[in-house]
Amino acid sequence: MAPRNRSPFRRTLALLAGVAILAQAGMSEVAIAQTAPEVTAPGVAAPVPAAPLAPAAPQQTPPLQGVVPNNGPASVADLAEGLLDAVVNISTSQNVKDDEGVGPAPRAPDGSPFQEFFNDFFNKQQGGKGPNHNVSSLGSGFVIDPTGYIVTNNHVIEGADDIEVNFANGSKLKAKLIGTDTKTDLSVLKVEPRTPLKSVKFGDSSTMRIGDWVMAIGNPFGFGGSVTVGIISGRGRNINAGPYDNFIQTDAAINKGNSGGPLFNMKGEVIGINTAIISPSGGSIGIGFSVPSELASGVVEQLREYGETRRGWLGVRIQPVTDDIADSLGLDTAKGALVAGVIKGGPVDDGSIKAGDVILKFDGKTVNEMRDLPRVVAESTVGKEVDVVVLRDGKEQSVKVKLGRLEDSDQAAAGGAAPDGSQDDGVITPDPDENDDMDQPDTGDQAPPVPGAPAPDQGQVSPDATPKNVLGLSLSLLSPETRKAFGIAESVDGVVVTEVAPGSASAEKGLKPGDVIVEVAQEFMKSPDAVAAKVKSLKQEGRRNAQLMIASANGDLRFVAVPME
Repeated sequence: MAPRNRSPFRRTLALLAGVAILAQAGMSEVAIAQTAPEVTAPGVAAPVPAAPLAPAAPQQTPPLQGVVPNNGPASVADLAEGLLDAVVNISTSQNVKDDEGVGPAPRAPDGSPFQEFFNDFFNKQQGGKGPNHNVSSLGSGFVIDPTGYIVTNNHVIEGADDIEVNFANGSKLKAKLIGTDTKTDLSVLKVEPRTPLKSVKFGDSSTMRIGDWVMAIGNPFGFGGSVTVGIISGRGRNINAGPYDNFIQTDAAINKGNSGGPLFNMKGEVIGINTAIISPSGGSIGIGFSVPSELASGVVEQLREYGETRRGWLGVRIQPVTDDIADSLGLDTAKGALVAGVIKGGPVDDGSIKAGDVILKFDGKTVNEMRDLPRVVAESTVGKEVDVVVLRDGKEQSVKVKLGRLEDSDQAAAGGAAPDGSQDDGVITPDPDENDDMDQPDTGDQAPPVPGAPAPDQGQVSPDATPKNVLGLSLSLLSPETRKAFGIAESVDGVVVTEVAPGSASAEKGLKPGDVIVEVAQEFMKSPDAVAAKVKSLKQEGRRNAQLMIASANGDLRFVAVPME
């Protein structure tokens, strides 16, 4: 038995010895790779390497002192030192009454294996509070004016009863809220310092490129004055935080408490305001987002001057230009914003912009996709006359429009706003799924069906109509009977869809009985025969898709490109 016990031990020693030899050989190779190669004079044969099993002579081992140390990337200490005093920590407190706005505690689904623990936890949480309690939060900010103006995120100070600013030298000052903008999540505070404060300036984020170095300073988890460095890893990010999303993405570490802090370029200019992170754990995973200075600087200036934002308003409803719609319009690529409707009483209700136009440029700025338009409109000055390039009837043309003010648009847009009432972004962008609801007749206000006519959900019409089949659609004249059958408003004109063939291209595009075809390829339709003739004409022209302007029963418009194959 003894030999069996010693054998593994001996093999282990042999393995360790082998590893040591290999490690020594590896170190020698690394050292050799880090020294300059030996240069052989011309005409002189290079030395022959020793045989693998022959031991190397000691004098042939390169000296370790010849290795050049690696000092790492250039230090940002000097840059950070000059900026730390301008970055502040912000603490807030809010007095919350437990009996105000408190809903029922969440409960685990019945039968869940953790139901008992889950419900018990929330019962204890609710029962352990007194009549009132304070809620505190920490965030970051930065001084933009020596007189005491400070920028931070709205979500850092939202609902706070008390705001305190902590400076790098340990001093503290109470802050007053000057103005806030929920759409960009920005706020401006004011403190009253005894001496001028160290401040920083906004830079131009539009010149920053993916791969440029950036530095974030803030108050993560309450550790004030924390500096992190990274690069810009993305631009123009839309994270659905608001109507003007255009975030800078960075891998510089941003954590809870960094919100409202600055993102600097290597010149010490603020090119972003750290606002959000993506993280399943709550800590940085290298995906952080900052509001770019090209958007933030204008908002901050308005908040300082007026205490509120004053955004431009165009007064149109828009939708994306899909590949199918681009093909139906003759565009080489899907670009721009398609005007689905014009708000009555709005700035362009004079006919300067029409439903069916595709806005390609606004005030000299290219509109690459739909979400670009709300941002450039909002950034424009109220009352300014701007040039707008649109695609109309297959040709580009320029029109002049005078912008209104977004905050003044509520009354004008009341009759033509999206069903959710949103007109926050200077244009009204319908929700992709909103048509599923708005196209259904309102049975509460709908007139009773005509005797003998089927119910609206049967997708049929009264006997006096003459349906015609086009693109998988059964079409009929818009008569008093069909208006009543489908609950179609008197203001809607066109050709009514009475039935949609299952599995057809029209069905896949979301068309349904009760929809009204107002236009085909920007031409008004008066009858089913007119629709059929226009579709035939488009096929002869080589078009693959037919662009339809569709009105729902209540008059809301949208555009749909239906394949004609």
